[in-house]
Amino acid sequence: MATEPLEIGQDKTLLLVDDDEPFLKRLAKAMEKRGFSVEQAGSVAAGRAIATARPPAYAVIDLRLEDGNGLDVVEVLRAKRPDSRIVVLTGYGAIATAVAAVKIGAIDYLSKPADATDITNALLASGNQLPPPPENPMSADRVRWEHIQRVFELCDRNVSETARRLSMHRRTLQRILAKRSPR
Repeated sequence: MATEPLEIGQDKTLLLVDDDEPFLKRLAKAMEKRGFSVEQAGSVAAGRAIATARPPAYAVIDLRLEDGNGLDVVEVLRAKRPDSRIVVLTGYGAIATAVAAVKIGAIDYLSKPADATDITNALLASGNQLPPPPENPMSADRVRWEHIQRVFELCDRNVSETARRLSMHRRTLQRILAKRSPR
């Protein structure tokens, strides 16, 4: 199913906020090739400063950053430029955070790994039109594995605590953690 490319508005400014520097640089390069004028920030503080000084027309903001929550940048940007189109990205997909992001003013919420095409489609989707589904979504096994890894990291890599929180037998969890990630 071929879709015609979406048009960027007159103001092509884009703010990218993410603390994963390699991802940030790759995404910035890809978005520049798509016609955006990109500014990068690696922290909540830097994102807020750019949003205050030069509020962009578009923004892609990671939810969890080393120095705080990306929703703080969304709030500042919404206050400075209510018409900005904001997409929140995160590796920690959860319904509660998606709802919070949309309530605070994001137009969409994407789980990592999201590619530049998915992000561009979300940024440029008009009105209530939903962007097309991703060409290569994560498999259910991969989503499950990512969730287990996230909980494991949040429990400071404590297998027993992770197993308790996931209502899973400890040995089963150990076997899952010993395997490679599914595709």
